[in-house]
Formats: sequence, structure tokens, C-alpha cells
Amino acid sequence: MTEKHKKMNTLPKPAVKIIKYAIWVGPALIVAGLVSGWVSNTWSGTALGLILAGGAIVVVGLLIVGSQPGGFFEQKFAEVGANAAIATVSLIVILALLNFLAVRNPLRVDLTENQLFTLSPQTQAILAELPQPVKVLVFTPQENPINRDFLENYRRQSDNFDFEFIDPQIEIGLATEFGVGSESEVYLQYGDRTARVQTLQDGTTLSESRLTGAIEQILRDRTPRVYVLQGHGELPLSETEVGLSLAVMTLENSGYEVEPLNLAQRQNIPVDADAILVLGPQQELFEGEIAALQEYLQAGGSLLLAIAPQTDPGLEPILEDWGIQLGDRLVIDASGNGSVIGLGPGTPVVSSYGVHPITADFGDRMSVYPLARPIAVEPLENIQAAPLLITSEQSWAEADLEAENLEFNPEIDIPGPLTLGFALSQPLESERSGDETASGEDTEEIDSEDRENGAKTEDDPPSAEARLVVFGNASFAENGWFNRQLNRDVFLNSVKWLAKIDEANLSIQGREPSDRRLTLTVGQAGLMGWLAILIIPGAGLTVAGVMWWRRR
Repeated sequence: MTEKHKKMNTLPKPAVKIIKYAIWVGPALIVAGLVSGWVSNTWSGTALGLILAGGAIVVVGLLIVGSQPGGFFEQKFAEVGANAAIATVSLIVILALLNFLAVRNPLRVDLTENQLFTLSPQTQAILAELPQPVKVLVFTPQENPINRDFLENYRRQSDNFDFEFIDPQIEIGLATEFGVGSESEVYLQYGDRTARVQTLQDGTTLSESRLTGAIEQILRDRTPRVYVLQGHGELPLSETEVGLSLAVMTLENSGYEVEPLNLAQRQNIPVDADAILVLGPQQELFEGEIAALQEYLQAGGSLLLAIAPQTDPGLEPILEDWGIQLGDRLVIDASGNGSVIGLGPGTPVVSSYGVHPITADFGDRMSVYPLARPIAVEPLENIQAAPLLITSEQSWAEADLEAENLEFNPEIDIPGPLTLGFALSQPLESERSGDETASGEDTEEIDSEDRENGAKTEDDPPSAEARLVVFGNASFAENGWFNRQLNRDVFLNSVKWLAKIDEANLSIQGREPSDRRLTLTVGQAGLMGWLAILIIPGAGLTVAGVMWWRRR
């Protein structure tokens, strides 16, 4: 090659250096194409395109670099070429092995706020104990990859879990058999039982709470029923800020039936009651109502009492039977933990829990209780009491509720830590008879419809013990606080423990996506557009131009 031709083919050294580095993109593309075709078992145009593009980059790059002065075309071609070939093949093999290991042993890191892509401990426990195969049938004309990944996560937890996507416009007979009424519906199949999980509309995805709740429900022999006492200023079952609609919906998604109960009208406890909830009563209950609840407990019933500060619902007879002492003070939390999430000292933040199935998996995660009163328990024979919610050492029970400045007074205030909730149980002296009602009166006849709806019958085993959960706060179950931290789990686990049906599955529930939408005005949206398109890029170009000019 003449000197003239050498000069014409010579590239600047920085350009040659860049090309040398760029050559290594070729093997990476080749490996990506091979892995894509191998894993999908389909050699699509994308896989072949990646392989061809990678090969072209390697060939062109080697030709350019080799043609430069001192390149391998001027050296021993065989030796240099062999070394280059060995290096390329070695890199391809290494990358292929790494991709193979990554496919077989995927590493997943969930960085979402509510751990949306990590199944909750409760879901994992339920899937690990599936006695028989459970199958999810997703009737949809177009498969959503997010839903497939979600169900794959379930399937990894149990060999007894499977799923299938079905186009209802093609599998018309199967869709008719399941009664698919809309374009996209999800059903659960367990043996000869089927249950509808949810309807997918407007791009919605599968919900862990609904799917896990449907699995819980289909595994049961009957539907548990929970009654919420009304008529004394309790929290309403409405969608208002202080309502219980979220709590009711969570119980229903877990397969429970929830109904209001007015004892002043009915005067006895329904025979199919698995638990009675008394949430935030403001007025005193009638003596007959108190007596009915006492007899219900004595017969092996389960009761949840959530009593807010500065209220007196007249429940002392029940509390005294169980050795419970409700303080008339207000719990103040001076630890500062609540300030991190925008809460003041009047809202105790609990991150310490007692040893009990309700709180077993909570660890040091937080739950919040705005305006709470302390609770103490006097030990009584045959009654087991376990603390549930324990405040920090920087808390105290304030005696002077009229004070302008909340400061701990060792002479009259009670220092923390304090207990805001207890779970209690008492073995029965005699088994609950099938011909007695929960209120001790004559048995109401249970017809076939009641049996189908889950009413307790003579064939049901008698309850072994009475159970009681008491909280010195009611607002933690309100709509405005229900989804804060672990409040939902405290409520749902308490009801499950009381109902004596899902005790093995008491854990932390799966979370739904938080609403993090940002609402902008027209002016703010326009400013963001100009910042992204003109202002920020222009500022970067200006700085680069100034630096280039100065270096000249």
C-alpha cells in the first residue's frame, strides 16, 4: 500500500479508539438475539435482526480497525485474527451463560412504595398450604403482560396453583359455562367449585387482595358472617370520611358477609354470627343489649370492642367480666415518630406489638391511632390476655385534657409504654349446645336457605372458647385512617382471629397501588413543557458552548 493510500485510510486516533470499544456492542447484540430466540422458542424478526446487526458491527469494526496503520492487516493476519476470534467467541459464551443463569434464576428487586410486585406474607402462606390444585381463568380477548407476570409470581409459590388466559370470543362454550358477562372477567376454579374474582375494565390489573381473598373463600366450607352493631352513634357503614366502607369492603373481599345489627330492634344475637363488632359507640347501650352480648360471649361468641376516649357506652359489665380497665386519659406520643408522616403527638404511632397471632408478622412496622385511651387488664382465672399494641417509652397518659401545653407531669400522668389493645380468650365451662341461641333464648329454626348462606347448624362443632378484642381507639378503622400503615392488617387480623376460621392465615395483607397522580394547571403544564423542550436543553448547550470557547 502506497504512502498516499495509507494517509487516505488513516483515521484520527480518538475515532479508532471509539470504534474499538463499539465493536464489543456486536457480541452483546448477538447474545441478546440468541437468548431471545432460545427462551421464546421463536426465531422472530427481532431475534434474527439482533444477530445480524451484531455480526455486521463486528465485521465492519474489525475491517476499519484492521485497515489502519499498524493494524492486523499489516501484521500476521492468522495470529491476530485467531486471537480476535477466540476473544469474541469467549465473550459470547460468557454472556450466554450469564443470560442463561439470569433466566433460570431471576433476581427481582421491588422498589415500589407498597411492595406491589412482592406477594404479601399472607398470600405466600395460603399458597404454600393449598391442599388441592387451584386454577385462575382469565377471560379476556387481549392478554395483559402485567397480569401474566402477576400470576407467574403466584405460581412460583405453589405447584398447586395454575392459570390460563382464555379468549371468550373463541372459547364461547367455556365462557358460557362460567357465565362470563363482560369482555374481561377473572374466575377461580377449585375442584367442582368456581368463584368470580373480579372484572377487568379500562386497563385495570389483577388485585392481590381480591385474588387471595377469593382463594381463601373458595377453600372454606361455609361463608363466615360478621355483624356490626349500630344504633348508638357507632361508626356508620358508609363511604364518608368517618365511615367503615373500606373495612367492610376488605372483609367482603376476604370472603366474609358483613351486616348491620340493631339489638334494640332484634333483641338477640343472630345464630349465624361468627363475630360481633362494636366500633366507636357514643351512647350507652341498653341493659338488654349488654345482657345479650354477655350471654353471647358465655356461649362461645367473639366480640370486638373499639372504644374512643371520652366516651362511656356503658360496657362496664362486659369489661369487668374480663378484667379490662379502660383508662379515662388521652395517650400522648412525644417520640416524634408521627412527625415523619405528618402526625402530631395526639396520634400515637405504634411499632411495638405483643406476642399474638394477630400481630405475629408485624415486626417493627407502624400503625397509627388518632386519639386513643390506655387499657389495662387485671389477671383473672381462666382468662388469657395478650397485649396487642404497645406505645413507645416517650409516651404517657395525659390526665389534664384541658391543659394548653401538653407536658408530662410525673405526679398525675402515667408514663409509657402503654397498651392500646388486648386480645383475650376464655375456655367454655360447657360446650355450646346446638339447641341454644347465642342470646340464651329458644333456638330460631334454621331453614335450608340459612344453611346455604352459612348459618351455624347442629352439625357445626361447638366453639371451644370465647374471644374478645378490645381497642382504646375506634378511628383507626375509619375510611380516612384505614389504609394508613398497618391499620388495615390490625383490623382484618382481629376479625379473622375472632371468627376462628382463618387463624392460620393471619399476616400482612397485599397492598393496592397508592394514588400518586399530579394535578397541574394549564400554566404549570406549559411551563414543564418549555423546560423539557427548550429551557433545560438550551441551558446545557449554552454552557457547553462557553466551555468550548474558553478552551480554544
